[in-house]
Amino acid sequence: MSETESAAPRRRSPLIFLAPLLVFAALSLVFAAGLFSGNASKVPSALIGKPAPAITLAALEGLRKDGRPVPAFAMADLAKGRATIVNVFASWCAPCRIEHPFLVALSESAPVTQGRVAVVGLNYKDEAENARRFLGALGNPYSAVGVDRSGRAAIEWGVYGVPETFLIAGDGRILEKHVGPLDAQSASRLLARAVAGK
Repeated sequence: MSETESAAPRRRSPLIFLAPLLVFAALSLVFAAGLFSGNASKVPSALIGKPAPAITLAALEGLRKDGRPVPAFAMADLAKGRATIVNVFASWCAPCRIEHPFLVALSESAPVTQGRVAVVGLNYKDEAENARRFLGALGNPYSAVGVDRSGRAAIEWGVYGVPETFLIAGDGRILEKHVGPLDAQSASRLLARAVAGK
């Protein structure tokens, strides 16, 4: 073999340049299949079936309902023999505004007004004045509101973002977690499960 033959570069197959593109396309298909299959609003949580994490939250300063101050809530309030719907919200959250009419309707339903189900709010990383203005303008569906200014309680509850809604059984166990804004169908389903208690 001559020196010129050994010095000549070897031609690479054009398929070598397509390999990364093919790998990327395959991974994209796998990701898309996982994203669009199933119900994205029902995210698996390690806390389902376990007691809700114990939290101590302050009340939303200056918030009143029917002329009385709205209290905070704690773990002890979530295990009083009735189901509780805990909604994580913030005034700066656009999807929270979308779901709010459904929460108001939920709070006016017979199981809630008869005391069989409670609806409480967890105000996430918000300013008190903004949260009060939000509830004043859109209506206050909550019998209690706890303030989580630092986001620590949300971390303990495994919150990904707002809004999220948890269904707590009468014994304090988390039955379900709904990620994203509630709509009429999801709110009705949560309420029916709350009334059933399982």
